[in-house]
Amino acid sequence: MLYPIMPIYLKTIGFSIVIIGILEGVAEATAGLSKGYFGKLSDLSGRRVPFVQIGYAFSSISKPMMAIFTFPLWIFLARTIDRLGKGIRTGARDAILSDEATPKTKGKVFGFHRSMDTLGAVLGPSLALLYLYFYPEDYKTLFFIAFIPGLLAVFTTFFLKEKRKPEPKARVSTPFFSFLKYWKLSPPAYRKLVIGLLLFTLFNSSDVFLLLKAKESGLDDTMVIGVYIFYNLIYALFAFPIGMLADKIGLKTVFIIGLGLFATVYFGMSVNDNLYVFFGLFFLYGVYASATEGISKAWISNITDKKDTATAIGTFSGLQSICTLFASSLTGLIWFQFGAAAAFVLTATVTLFVMIYFFTIPKPTTSI
Repeated sequence: MLYPIMPIYLKTIGFSIVIIGILEGVAEATAGLSKGYFGKLSDLSGRRVPFVQIGYAFSSISKPMMAIFTFPLWIFLARTIDRLGKGIRTGARDAILSDEATPKTKGKVFGFHRSMDTLGAVLGPSLALLYLYFYPEDYKTLFFIAFIPGLLAVFTTFFLKEKRKPEPKARVSTPFFSFLKYWKLSPPAYRKLVIGLLLFTLFNSSDVFLLLKAKESGLDDTMVIGVYIFYNLIYALFAFPIGMLADKIGLKTVFIIGLGLFATVYFGMSVNDNLYVFFGLFFLYGVYASATEGISKAWISNITDKKDTATAIGTFSGLQSICTLFASSLTGLIWFQFGAAAAFVLTATVTLFVMIYFFTIPKPTTSI
């Protein structure tokens, strides 16, 4: 509900583009790094549900905080609490999903999760647009309205039951970056997979650049938001069936196909100015997301020890967030110096090399 509204709201309360960029950078770095730390804590404690409950509670509380006061430090605090909530819950939540699946149904389970998650990214912005149609520029009220589904999300977590786990390991000191030690202890298959995923992430910049390209090509604000909603709708519709398909033909196969679609979209974006072609490219982009987001986590959970699932996914997510920051900075710099076409062509070209790398990764017999 708030994702497409956030930058507009921040500008209305006096935030510059630079400050908004710093705010989002700090927030995403907080989420990314804390995913590894709290994933490690979840594995060490042998518990999942409390992390999920606290994580969703933090994110819910942050919503009305954004509207109560507009002081810059307060806004930074509220946004950081929101992203910290995401960091606290992600590893434990994905471990729960992994525990509820078998190696042969990981794609289905993680695909269903991505489908439901993305359905919120369709309904939320649609409801926000509808509200703003009747109450233009009444952004603060939206933050209070968003608090309601946030509370409902927290309420549903109390239906989760902790599975019986072995006794937690002896209490030891857990420094914030201790999760990075997992890299040395992880299976070689995990390291090889994550290296490929991170290389791709280094050139996979924020979706904002795709929307900016659409805007530069003549689409008005309503159409740009419409394209964003359309992309998420395709993502939501395809994530579950593609996850099921991945269980049948292989997670690796589907992931590589997804990378191929990504490269096609970016090559297309570099030369296109046609409205209908944009919708076609965002359709393919939605299918790409369906074939990679949940699939990558399913793949990781299949090649790591069950007791380390939250740490493995959290470590990857933390490193991925750092790479995403570099990716967006790099794309913005190339766009500024050489134009949008050069930025998109470079990303697409690197993706082709990443595809070749993934072809060299063997298919583990336990996972795909």
